Amino acid sequence: MKRAAALFAAVLLAGAAAPALAEPPPAPDRPLADPADEARARALFGDIRCVVCQHESIADSPAGIAADLRGLVREQIAAGKTDDEIKADLLRRYGDYVLFQPPLRIGTWLLWFGPFALAAGAGVVLVLRARRRSAGEAAPLTPEEERALAALTADDENA
Repeated sequence: MKRAAALFAAVLLAGAAAPALAEPPPAPDRPLADPADEARARALFGDIRCVVCQHESIADSPAGIAADLRGLVREQIAAGKTDDEIKADLLRRYGDYVLFQPPLRIGTWLLWFGPFALAAGAGVVLVLRARRRSAGEAAPLTPEEERALAALTADDENA
């Protein structure tokens, strides 16, 4: 029984380690020979989102796809493409999500203006609620409520 438990534990441990071994580490980046081109590439790396890591630029991401994208950007710079052409190619391949600042067009209006519209809507709701609350005057007390109030205040004065 102990042997079976040990074998089961070994299989579980091997299965847990398998994902770490599945992807080889990315090859080290090879910078461009021209320092100006390399600086341009590094500036572009900051604008491009890693499609695996989601909230990291390809400059900061250790993922293999980020290394591939860095290599692709360097190849396109070496081929003489402009920054806009490189971004357009990445948009065509990966969609608007690949850029930290997606282009402004009908499909991305919600991304650009949604937060402002939400904040404006919340402000309108707050103003309307505040007006409604301040506009409502208290109803006059009924004779029964006046007697109860007088009795309560008389008790406070006697105490």
